[in-house]
Amino acid sequence: MRTTIFALLAAVLALHAKPPSEHVILVSIDGWAHHYFDDPKCHMPAVKALAAQGVRVRRMETSFPTVTWTNHTTLVTGVHPGKHGVLANEYYDRVERKKVPLIPDPIFNKDEIVRVPTLYDAAKSAGLTTAAVIWPASRGAKTLDWTVPDVFEQELFEKYSTPKLLEEARALGIPIEKQMEWCKLGNAGKAQRDYLYTQLATHIIRTKKPNFLALHLVSLDSYEHAHGRQVPEAYWAANDSDNRVADLIRTCEEARILDKTTFIITTDHGFVNYSKSINANAALKKDGYVKSLLGKSLALDSKVFAMAEGGSCFVYVLDAVNRERILSEIAPKLAKLEGVSEIVEEKNFGSRFHHVTAAVDPHEPDLIMLAADGYSFADSLAETQVILPSDLPKGAHGHDHLMPNLDGCCVISGAGIAKGKLIDKIQNVDITPTMAHLLGIPFKKADGRVIEAALAR
Repeated sequence: MRTTIFALLAAVLALHAKPPSEHVILVSIDGWAHHYFDDPKCHMPAVKALAAQGVRVRRMETSFPTVTWTNHTTLVTGVHPGKHGVLANEYYDRVERKKVPLIPDPIFNKDEIVRVPTLYDAAKSAGLTTAAVIWPASRGAKTLDWTVPDVFEQELFEKYSTPKLLEEARALGIPIEKQMEWCKLGNAGKAQRDYLYTQLATHIIRTKKPNFLALHLVSLDSYEHAHGRQVPEAYWAANDSDNRVADLIRTCEEARILDKTTFIITTDHGFVNYSKSINANAALKKDGYVKSLLGKSLALDSKVFAMAEGGSCFVYVLDAVNRERILSEIAPKLAKLEGVSEIVEEKNFGSRFHHVTAAVDPHEPDLIMLAADGYSFADSLAETQVILPSDLPKGAHGHDHLMPNLDGCCVISGAGIAKGKLIDKIQNVDITPTMAHLLGIPFKKADGRVIEAALAR
């Protein structure tokens, strides 16, 4: 009897216990590969100070394909892509015979593409306040109290942003009217974009003090694409991202919530340098599986389309009647192409990538090709060359998530977190259950686990 009473008392106390953190700020530095942290040429004093005061993870395993929309969705759902449904940055519609872009949220709202609850959904259900600043796959999310979407077009940016937030931004002189102009400048506008988005985030922190805020920083990824990883341009961008993190820390201090806040600074993927692209469609065209009209659109009698996803290639068979025969014919040929490290059949999608088959989700391909280090994929219908050399090395991602260079950085620091600790490796599915634990909200369906080693005792 006494044991039962004590157990009930413990359960009641646990139910009413104060959560470890009142505010969680999740920052994704796009393309922030694990090797940057210890690279002496990479100056990130704000992030390194957080690590010294908290926990640093040497490597964070990312999701396949190692692309932006897939991995940002994993970071806030805690489940693998086969469950959350954002399988890549785009998918191929076999019926319409066209690529359908998910990046940068030009068509769909969050509820149309994310099939499971997010951390901010759970936080809102628990009565907490939520915010996201250009977080991928969050457009139109009903459970975000303050938000601006990760889109390019100004019309979409203003349509799906919180109206009151835009009103306040204009009154403060935050240049939201420049958003599309800076997006379309490419790399020349990346630093300005990160500055703009961080201004919006710091305004939200200062005036709303949300329990959860997610911010996506874009500069580093863009410079790595153009110049490769661990080059002067990338180091500059990493330092600029660090300055934006410092802005967030200062704002929390000014808002007097710093001691109640946990920072999680992480990423969506690492990077691979490449000097050659593999155009699988050119190879398939030679054997008659791919046919194009003036090199622009896929002919109706095409049997296959190979969609490049950076360092992976999603191969869709369009002739359902002869699917098995076509796969048996093309798989050995594609496996022999220069730069192809592996061909993965759909029977191995689950064990290899945590993806499902096309029978379960028609957005999934029938075959997946993986590029070796030094290679990326292209999918031009006009190109006749299979191997396309680059003038200079460039950077890519989308490769096999088990390649070491695709592992990301992660720093966790602040309320509820141990001090001065080093953890060897986590998975990105662990981020959401850890954030849920810190905020004291239930989140039972994650594939990941709470990072117990990171917690204060």
